Amino acid sequence: MRIISFGDIHDQPENVGKVDGLSDADCVIITGDLTDFGGAEEAKKVIETVSRYNPNLYAQPGNMDQSQVERYLDDLGINLHSKGVIIQGVGFFGVGGSNHTPFNTPTEYTEQEIKEFVQKGYEEIKHVTLKVLVSHTPPYNTNVDIVGGGHHVGSVSIREFIEKYQPQVCLTGHIHEAVGKDRIGDTIILNPGMLVHGGYVELVEKQGKLEATLKSIA
Repeated sequence: MRIISFGDIHDQPENVGKVDGLSDADCVIITGDLTDFGGAEEAKKVIETVSRYNPNLYAQPGNMDQSQVERYLDDLGINLHSKGVIIQGVGFFGVGGSNHTPFNTPTEYTEQEIKEFVQKGYEEIKHVTLKVLVSHTPPYNTNVDIVGGGHHVGSVSIREFIEKYQPQVCLTGHIHEAVGKDRIGDTIILNPGMLVHGGYVELVEKQGKLEATLKSIA
């Protein structure tokens, strides 16, 4: 199994076709922020662009997507927010939006809401061995939640969930300047940054193990 994941598209999907091997992937996971304060029409343009290369995809809204984006993804049956899906024996579960920001973006949640969302998605896939958390907002106090000035702005609830349940991988984004990789216990956390800057993640299942790698468009 080979999965390609990216996010923080922000109405700029022109790099989608440049992702190596996208059409051959078993599935594509979009971690959030399809648009830039946009709604269903803007999200549709992104989803249709990705689908031209690979129609097997799941997505969730980020904090910069209006609430109608979630309804649009629900109508397509591809929404991962607060849900779980099993792809070739690997369980993926998602949390869209973000914890509160100073910018009053369209889709922000309290830490309690995030806690409930992630638990709900987890319950749908908890019986499988290999698990991947797709959280638009990164876990607090990691290499991938640092903004300018060195402040950590990730979600405490996501960090606490990872510490308790230890999914094999956490795919995240949201903090554009915090591209990189970190680990909480046995969980590998990857933030590829904005797609327009070329970042994405390749996730491969081999002999019952997951290998997650940060990649960049050549």
